[in-house]
Amino acid sequence: MSKMEIRKIITVVDEIHEEMGKTIDPATRRAAAIAVIKNPYAGSYVEDLSLLMDFGAELGGLLGERAVKALGIKPEEAESYGKAVLVGENGELEHAAAILHPKLGAPLRKAVEKGAALVPSAKKRGGPSTPLDVPLGHKDAAYVRSHFDAMEVRVADAPRANELLVAVCVTDSGRPLPRVGGLTHEDAIGEDGLR
Repeated sequence: MSKMEIRKIITVVDEIHEEMGKTIDPATRRAAAIAVIKNPYAGSYVEDLSLLMDFGAELGGLLGERAVKALGIKPEEAESYGKAVLVGENGELEHAAAILHPKLGAPLRKAVEKGAALVPSAKKRGGPSTPLDVPLGHKDAAYVRSHFDAMEVRVADAPRANELLVAVCVTDSGRPLPRVGGLTHEDAIGEDGLR
């Protein structure tokens, strides 16, 4: 276990029941699990960011499992996912990259079972209540257009200057009323992460 200091964890589910006067049944649902953690490198340049990489490994599993649980689905029923970090003012974007890229993906893939496609990601700097758009894409086949989406998250008191806000989103479906063509969820094979 690393020395990660978590100030708070927030889990939220967004359900869309109606779009353009049409009932969405079943509702499309997106869940975000968010951790607000202390940034151990806030305010100073550090060459070795391996501690943040280890934080990413912990958070990928923790937040991925919480998002799946919030949706009330089995891991294999998850359809898309995404990840993002909002860096407080005393941090740098590379701190977000250290959390997101080297180690967060594998435990997130385990939480959603498989996850052959790259996990869409975003990083941004901002203070408390800054909106963060977490990009979403199909977990097994990146070419499934109906699952190109994003979920906005925002925490009123985070991130503080010496904090990082880490968000993982998981869905049980694509956008409501998709009709721009392309590969469908039902036809995706998911072997190469693209189709």
